[in-house]
Amino acid sequence: MMESIAILGTGLLGTSVGLALRAAQFPGEIIGWNRNLAHAETAARMGALDRIAGDPITAAREAQVVLISVPIYATLDLMEQLSTALGPDHLITDVGSTKGQITEAADRLFNTPDRAGFLPGHPMAGKERGGAELGDANLFRGAVWLFTDFPAWHRSDKATALARSFREWVIKMGARGIDLEPRRHDELVAWVSHLPQLTSTALSALLQDRVGDAPELKDVGGRALREMTRLGASPFSMWRDIALTNTEAIDAALQALEQHIAHIRENLKTPELREEFERANRFRQQEN
Repeated sequence: MMESIAILGTGLLGTSVGLALRAAQFPGEIIGWNRNLAHAETAARMGALDRIAGDPITAAREAQVVLISVPIYATLDLMEQLSTALGPDHLITDVGSTKGQITEAADRLFNTPDRAGFLPGHPMAGKERGGAELGDANLFRGAVWLFTDFPAWHRSDKATALARSFREWVIKMGARGIDLEPRRHDELVAWVSHLPQLTSTALSALLQDRVGDAPELKDVGGRALREMTRLGASPFSMWRDIALTNTEAIDAALQALEQHIAHIRENLKTPELREEFERANRFRQQEN
């Protein structure tokens, strides 16, 4: 059973995990670390942490389960450090938005009987802005928590038990666990997460260039503008590593969207436009 957890990175997701665990009556200790101490202190004041560690390795060694909640390249760097600092009595997991490189590193560095276990994870939950102050105990309620676990991995008995226990706490936090193959994960999230973000970013940037200084913008822009540009508020720091580690799948999705927009533009005066709306409506009905 998981009796203690170290959260490395107390931004939105890390802080929310701490708050969600407490709301789910997790009885163990929650240790936190953040490169910016002020963010860890904010998480602690909010009740997401019991105490703050001075460095990530110390935090990890003092807990059974380690949750890495930092950008993807920082996650890969921490994985290298933790691979020699922890042993088979530990489990490490993460919340990275792309899983190809992280799962490959997990296969290389962990998941043997004499090493720590690693459970690659990705909660499909978040907000357009980050930061500990936006942490939410209900962030994962009704969300899907994706895992790219390999059945062929041979973890120690302790790491296997901790992985099972962590999955149980994910459910107690209100999420639903789903397992995917890493490449399939990255393809799917390129379509359902990364493409919407970059579309909103492009639209918001275009509007800033074309009508950003229009004094009537707030009066004319209604619900459609707010919904379509909400993700445009996301910072580059949250998305840089995603674009760099899932470039191929994102590029394919963007090219397909470009072609579809061109098709709509070419058919503004033909019945094809109605068919586009009909397909869009069918998708929304399935989604709801």
